[in-house]
Amino acid sequence: MEKHKEYNIPFSGLKEGKHEFKYTVDNSFFESFGYDEFNGANIELLVKLHKMSTMLEFEMNAGGTVNVACDLTSEPYDQKIEGTLELVVKFGESYNNEDDEILIIPHGEHQVNIAQYVYEMLVLAVPSKRIHPGVADGSLKSDVLDRLEELQPGEAKENKENTDPRWDALKDLLTDK
Repeated sequence: MEKHKEYNIPFSGLKEGKHEFKYTVDNSFFESFGYDEFNGANIELLVKLHKMSTMLEFEMNAGGTVNVACDLTSEPYDQKIEGTLELVVKFGESYNNEDDEILIIPHGEHQVNIAQYVYEMLVLAVPSKRIHPGVADGSLKSDVLDRLEELQPGEAKENKENTDPRWDALKDLLTDK
C-alpha cells in the first residue's frame, strides 16, 4: 500500500478524543486500484476519528462528482455521489479484515490505512444504472437516442385488427375488463 500512504492515519501520537482529516479524491486514486470506469473524479472526503483507549472509531463521509459514461448513450456526464462508512478498529493478536465494519490490527501498530475502505465506499456509491440527466428530461440530443427511438416498438394497430378468430371466444372469458 505504498501508493496510498497519504491515507495512512497515524493514531499513536494523537490524544484520546475526536480528530478530523480531510482529503480530495481524484481519478488517479481509482486508477491506482485498476478501476477505469470513471473519466474523472472530484470528491471531498471527511474522516472523523474518535480515539478511545481500547479502540478507534472512524466515520467517513464523502460527496462530489464522478464523470461516467451513460449506459444508454455512452455520453459522458457528471454523476453526483455521496457515501458514508463507519469503521471500528480494534486491537488483537493478528491482522484481520474479514468483517466489513470491524478491522482488527496487532497491538504494536501505530497507523491505519483506510484507502481500501474509501475505494469500496466510493465505487459502491455510484448507481448501478447510470443514465444521463438529459435523457430523462429530453434535453439531450444524441444519434444513439434517435436510433433507439426509431427502433422502439410502437403499438401495432394491424395486429389488433388481424386477430385469430379462434382466440376471440377466449376474450369473452376475461373478467378484468
